[in-house]
Amino acid sequence: MKKILLILVMYTNYMFCQLVPAKESNIEFLATFGSNAKGTWGDDDHTQVFFISLSNTQKDPFYIRIYDPECGGKNDQINTAFNTQTKFTVYGGNDCYSNKDARQVNPSGNYKSGIQLGSKTFNNETIYDDKWYTFGPFNPQEGELDKELNGYVFKLIIEGISGDDGNMYKFFVSTQADNNYAPEGTNAFAYEMCFRINAQSPNALAHLYPFIDKNVLSVRQYNFDFDSDGEIRLTTIAKKLHPQAISKDGTWEWSANKVKDEEKNTSFDLQISKKGAKSNDMVMYMVNQYNEAVPFFSNPIGGKPKYKYKIDVQVKQEK
Repeated sequence: MKKILLILVMYTNYMFCQLVPAKESNIEFLATFGSNAKGTWGDDDHTQVFFISLSNTQKDPFYIRIYDPECGGKNDQINTAFNTQTKFTVYGGNDCYSNKDARQVNPSGNYKSGIQLGSKTFNNETIYDDKWYTFGPFNPQEGELDKELNGYVFKLIIEGISGDDGNMYKFFVSTQADNNYAPEGTNAFAYEMCFRINAQSPNALAHLYPFIDKNVLSVRQYNFDFDSDGEIRLTTIAKKLHPQAISKDGTWEWSANKVKDEEKNTSFDLQISKKGAKSNDMVMYMVNQYNEAVPFFSNPIGGKPKYKYKIDVQVKQEK
C-alpha cells in the first residue's frame, strides 16, 4: 500500500494524540478477545495492531500508558470464568511500519516486524484492574523514521494469546510516566479496529475517521458482528449520512462507495448508531480500489468532515 501522503504532516504536526480511542469518537473501549473466543463475541482474529506517529521534532522520551490491561475486572467481557491472557508488545526500528505485512487487516506474515522494545502479558491481576500500566520510557528516535509522516513511527500489538474472554482497554501516549500529557504532533492509527460501542448512550453516535489520499477512486467498508444493532452511515464533505450495509451476529458485511475528486485528501466519518442498550463489540476496516487497507486515525486528519451543501439556484427568464 502507498504510504500516507505528505499532506498529513501539515495537520498532524499541530494535533495532540488524546486517549485512544479518543473521547470524541464515543467508542467505549478497544477490544481484544482470547484466542479461544468465538467470532460471535465480536473479534475476528484476536489481534489488534496500532501505529503511533511522533513528530521528528520530539526529543524528550515518551511513554505508552495502557488503561485496564488485565482481563478479569469490571470493564471486561466474561464468558464462563476469566481465563484470558493478553499480550501487549511495543515495536520500533526499521521495518516497524514500512513492512507491508504490518499494514494488513489480518495478522499474517511478518506483521511483527521491527525491533521489540517492550512486552508484557496480563492475566486477571486485580492490581491492573481499572488502572494504568506504563511502557517506557522510549527515545522517539527508536521508532522508524518515515519521511511522508515527517516523524518516527512505533507499533503496538495486542494479542489474546489464550482464553475466551474479552479484554477492554484504552491507551495514551504521554511524556510522563504517571500522567497523561500528550507530546505535540502525535497521532495514532490502525488499519483494522475491534472495539466496544458505548452502552450507556444507545442513541449516541460512534465515529471512525479513515483518511482518503489523492489516489483513491473508491472504497469498501467492512464490518463484522454488528448484530444488526443499529445503523452505519458515511459522511464526507460531499456525502451526507449515506447508509452502509450492516452485519449480523458473527458475519461480515460490506458497502462500496465511490470517491469524488473533492473528497480526496480528506477524512471520512463512519458514523455508527446502535439501538440496543447492551454493549456491542465489533470489527471494522476499509480498503481502496486496489484492496489496500485505509488507515483509521484517532484524530481525523484535517478535522472532522463537514458536508458542504450545494444550492441549485435556477433563474427563470422572462419571455
